[in-house]
Amino acid sequence: MKKIAIACDHGGYELKLEIIKKLAELGCECEDFGCDSTESVDYPIYAEKVCNAINEKKAELGILVCGTGIGMSMAANKKKGIRAACCADTFSARMTRLHNDANILCLGGRVVGAGLACDMVELFVTTEFMGGRHEKRIALFDETRG
Repeated sequence: MKKIAIACDHGGYELKLEIIKKLAELGCECEDFGCDSTESVDYPIYAEKVCNAINEKKAELGILVCGTGIGMSMAANKKKGIRAACCADTFSARMTRLHNDANILCLGGRVVGAGLACDMVELFVTTEFMGGRHEKRIALFDETRG
């Protein structure tokens, strides 16, 4: 059973609730780091919580949801050891695990519907990193990030 850290801002709250249901269906253990309503909050605070859970090995993968997924992705990718991908289609959600070994999926609650988001989540959590020629490229991420 994979352990997944999840968080959102106000723009992603409703989608986060749907994703948590999907993760339960997939047999994943999910730790919710907030937020807990549609009241306005600052997304970098929630992105950091999920990043810390991954870097501290308290979760294998993370999911971040804001209005577009872009802000969460930008905030998460500032952290060493994090490879966050903002996706809006199933092909990208699968390939970002397969080739990029992404450890956080960022989604936009105002961009994708619950059905598509849940399909992306399933692909993200069930696809394993291909390794091989991609390993040296992934290693470069942390070498080039201070």
